[in-house]
Amino acid sequence: MAPSRPQSLGIRYLSAYLDSVGSNFSQGANFATAAASIRPANGSISVSGISPISLDVQTSEFEQFINRSQFVYNNTGGIYRKILPKAEYFSKALYTLDIGQNDLTMGFFTNMSTEQVEAYVPDLMERFSAAIQSVYKLGGRYFWVHNTAPLGCLTYAVVLRPDIATPRDDAGCSLAYNAAARFFNARLRETVAHLRAALPDAAVTYVDVYSAKYRLISQAKQLGFVDPLLVCCGYGGGEYNFDRDIRCGRRVEVNGTSVLVGKSCEDPSRSVSWDGVHFTEAANKFVFDQIVDGKLSDPPVPLRQACRRGRG
Repeated sequence: MAPSRPQSLGIRYLSAYLDSVGSNFSQGANFATAAASIRPANGSISVSGISPISLDVQTSEFEQFINRSQFVYNNTGGIYRKILPKAEYFSKALYTLDIGQNDLTMGFFTNMSTEQVEAYVPDLMERFSAAIQSVYKLGGRYFWVHNTAPLGCLTYAVVLRPDIATPRDDAGCSLAYNAAARFFNARLRETVAHLRAALPDAAVTYVDVYSAKYRLISQAKQLGFVDPLLVCCGYGGGEYNFDRDIRCGRRVEVNGTSVLVGKSCEDPSRSVSWDGVHFTEAANKFVFDQIVDGKLSDPPVPLRQACRRGRG
């Protein structure tokens, strides 16, 4: 995953690894996919709703990227020297990981209890740790690890499992969902600490994205946003303008006419939730501004200094 505001760092948005035609990988590559998880999904994306490109697949693709990009870089020249990374970049790069939310929701949406979801978090941590160590063995040394978001503050989670979503806190967020997210984050922080001990040449930063997002959601109106659970791009009206079966980007029949569900809110810059699952650009900018200076990081280093060892 690339930083939310890469232009503020003087870099372009990273091209997706799988979008190889016409892409420029000189400043890095994005191995993330929509709905990806740490654990492999049990079933196809149409059945489980989870991407088949889990974290282990992404690390395998990263290894392929190193081998293939360097083969082409060293044996062709020309334009490829401009759009592919140099060999030394892999040990200098910042590897950003933001994953785990879908693993939790996948359990909840298959009717698991909070206790059952928390029971498989240790397995998630083992897989996550293995992925970091794989990248380390391939030369990666600098890691920027995001914890997971407050799930109970996401519209789709509240709607899809109303039994789990109740009771709620003063911000309208599910207590049970958020408890599971905090449990995951506590184990993730422990895992990062173990990785620092196991990989002495690495610099691993734990970033508390949960706190940044919860501040935005709980203080949305004071910060100039509307109801954080109200979906901007949705259909169906109701309390949240969200229909679980008619999502943003899909079509619906209205008076005999097929209509694309697109932007429906007047001012997306004041919305927190774009489609019930993802944040708007304005919300993501707020979160990025909260974490970029390192105040929510362990150790508390700014993003620009994350590629340094011996940071205290």
